Amino acid sequence: MRHSLMRGAVAAIAIAATTLAMAACTPSADDDNGQLVAFGPQGDNGTLEDNSFTKEVEKKFDIDFDWQTTTYDGSVAGEKRQVSLASGDYPDAYFLVPWVDAFSRSEILKYGQQGVLLPLEDLIDEYAPTLKERFEEKPDWKESVTAPDGHIYAITQWSECYHCSFPSKLWMNTTWLENLGLEQPTTTEELRTVLRAFKNDDPNGNGVQDEVPLSGSATQPIINYLMNAFAYAPVAGPSSPPPMVMEDGEVQLAAASDEWREGLAYINSLASEGLLDTAAFTQNGDALKALGDNSGAEILGSAVDLHPYDFVTAESPDGRDKNYDAVAPVAGPDGTQLATWRSPVNPLGIFALTNKSTEDERIKAIKLIDYLVTDEGDKRGAMGPEGEAWVPAEDGDVALDPELEPTFKPLTYDETSNAAWRSMAQYWDSLEYRNSQVVPEDVYSPDGYERRLLIASKEYEPYVPDESILFPSEKLWPDPDTSAELADLQTNIANYVTQAQAEFVTGQRDITDDGAWQAYLDDLDGLGLAQFLQMEQDLYDALK
Repeated sequence: MRHSLMRGAVAAIAIAATTLAMAACTPSADDDNGQLVAFGPQGDNGTLEDNSFTKEVEKKFDIDFDWQTTTYDGSVAGEKRQVSLASGDYPDAYFLVPWVDAFSRSEILKYGQQGVLLPLEDLIDEYAPTLKERFEEKPDWKESVTAPDGHIYAITQWSECYHCSFPSKLWMNTTWLENLGLEQPTTTEELRTVLRAFKNDDPNGNGVQDEVPLSGSATQPIINYLMNAFAYAPVAGPSSPPPMVMEDGEVQLAAASDEWREGLAYINSLASEGLLDTAAFTQNGDALKALGDNSGAEILGSAVDLHPYDFVTAESPDGRDKNYDAVAPVAGPDGTQLATWRSPVNPLGIFALTNKSTEDERIKAIKLIDYLVTDEGDKRGAMGPEGEAWVPAEDGDVALDPELEPTFKPLTYDETSNAAWRSMAQYWDSLEYRNSQVVPEDVYSPDGYERRLLIASKEYEPYVPDESILFPSEKLWPDPDTSAELADLQTNIANYVTQAQAEFVTGQRDITDDGAWQAYLDDLDGLGLAQFLQMEQDLYDALK
């Protein structure tokens, strides 16, 4: 994917290694004419300079922004940020989006300890009372932003999006189940039976065996849902660590366990029968949606994804977007029944101040961040103006969580609007705040979609693994002396696990062959698995 851009990013990192010392020694800027030079992604719906929220906060906090913009393409955004740091021509402040590009923990420590990124804790203590309150309310957030040296060099995002906590959900075509007289499966073998019926019994009624029983995409691995019937599968994705778990306080690679092998054998058996679309291991989200939106007959029986609008368009002409409901985690042969869980802690730094900023600019910028973690600031910055993007709750409105007092009602968002920062303004998203929004009770309407996702996620909540199993990667801070080596080991092992398990599932490797499995384990050893696990163990032990 975008090989030329990736090569550019690598080159930028190489430049950074040789010029960082110069960048770190760059004095604070006093020649920017009082402007806050800010780096951030800009969409195609207008400029950040002309954005109405930008204009509002400029007036509210007496800020004059000078934007250095990039795109929402992660590769391009990451390269441009790295080049800015490497050249010494970096801004006063960074306003980033975690799913586009943001500071990793290694970068936060490196640039913070070299003086490029400034400590924020004193500014927060004096000028950000709401942020201090939020840190007290969510101590895990405060812990996540505090580096081992006690400084806060960057602000991260706190998101208790309830349905996002369960990213690997199975969405099944309920209409097909009804057409075939079937119930939702509750075990791995019942799932096999349903998928066989989807493949062989013409559930779409067109007389052609064109159905795809189960699919997914590489960005939201299909293995997670299925593996959770055999062994816990942590959050996975193209840039995720390899699947690690805790066992009696020891860091383990789940993908090297006998249980993981049993899970791969089951998934391989589905693939060998044509019940699992093996393109799920390589295709992107657009290709998956092409299956869901297939012109003519509806052909997609089920998919593993965060939510169904990822793979079928809302308000489809034939109503197929209403056909998919979540299937709770199925139980494996020994009763294992788990759900992949995502922490609300995001370790990526999305706001940071540099040594180019003046004291006055720092105060104004931190006051802006403090505004964004208020309910008012979040609604205005992330959603848009009152009356256009949301309205206050009225008598008779029902909150997403019916036990909460409703506070605001989102309106249909105009994608062409340039009235909010959207994701760039999302720092604070508590469960209480999010679930107090007014959501219609028709869960199959676009406006009621959030309630549909909440109901689906409640089916997964009972299967969150015990905390003793969860490896808290989002809480670990790297050792600056070994972070580069750890990153290389993590990338190599994660990529190999992803490649090998796809090959086991598709039959390129024989999962039933002890020799093939041992060769896989030997390869992991050769990639430095023991060293990697020890390094992660040391970081985990440092939390205590």
